[in-house]
Amino acid sequence: MSAITVEREASMATPRTEPAGIPMTRLTSIELRKMFDTRSGFWLMASIGIAAVLATGAVILFAADSDITFNSFAAAIGVPMTIILPMIAILSVTGEWSQRSGLTTFTLVPHRGRVIGAKAISAVGVGVVSMVIAFTIGAVGNLLGAAVTGNDLVWDLSLANLFYIAVANVLGMLMGFMLGVLIRNSPGAIVGYFVYSFLVPTLSGLLAASQDWYHDVQGWFDFQFSSSQLFDGALTGQEWAHLGVSGLIWLIIPLTVGLVLVMRAEVK
Repeated sequence: MSAITVEREASMATPRTEPAGIPMTRLTSIELRKMFDTRSGFWLMASIGIAAVLATGAVILFAADSDITFNSFAAAIGVPMTIILPMIAILSVTGEWSQRSGLTTFTLVPHRGRVIGAKAISAVGVGVVSMVIAFTIGAVGNLLGAAVTGNDLVWDLSLANLFYIAVANVLGMLMGFMLGVLIRNSPGAIVGYFVYSFLVPTLSGLLAASQDWYHDVQGWFDFQFSSSQLFDGALTGQEWAHLGVSGLIWLIIPLTVGLVLVMRAEVK
C-alpha cells in the first residue's frame, strides 16, 4: 500500500472539525469600526461633539439670562442630535449597498441577520454614548453660563428626564435604521427620513387641528407625536400605549418587512 493511500485513508477516518463561528462581539466591534474608519464616517461622528459645543455656545451668547438653565442647553443640543443620529444609523446599514461592500461582507458572514443585528447594536451603542457626551457638554455649558451671567445654577432636569430624552433620541435613531434596512440606499433613506420627520408630522398636525375625530386618535397613529411626549417627562399609561401602537405601525412592521427583503435580496 502506497504512502498516499495510507494518508488518504487516515484523513477519511479522522472526523473533520467544524470551524468556530464568528462571535457576535467581534461582528459588533467590526461594524462599530466601520462607522469610524472613513473620513466621512469620522467627521459624521465628530459632528456630534461639534454640534453640541456650537449649540452650547449659542445658548450662552444669545439666550436671556433667565434662560441659562440645563433644560435650555439640553433642548439646544437635542436639535442637531435628532438629525445626526438617524443619519448615522442610516449610513451604517446602507453602506453595504451604496459602497458595494455587501458581497464581501455577506460572503465572509453568510448569516445576514447576524450582520444586521451587529449593525443595530453598534448604532444604538453610538446613540447612547453620544447622548452621554451631549449631556456632559450641556452640563459644562450650564456651569459656564452661570459663571458668565452671574446667575444661580439651575439643574431643572432630573435623571429620569434625561433618561426619557435619551430614549426618544434612540427611537429616532432606530427609525433611521429601519429606513436604511427597508430602502437600502443612502440618498433614498435620508430623503425618506426627512419626509417622515418634517412632512408627515406637519400633515398630521394639520389634520388633528381641523378634524376632531383625528385629534382624539392622533397618538395611536402618529409615532413622532407619541415619541415626542418623552421629551416632556414621564408618560401616562395611555401615552405608553400610544407609543407602542404607533411604534408597531411605523417602526416594527416596516423593519420586519425590510429584514425579509434583506434576507432575500440579491447582493451584487
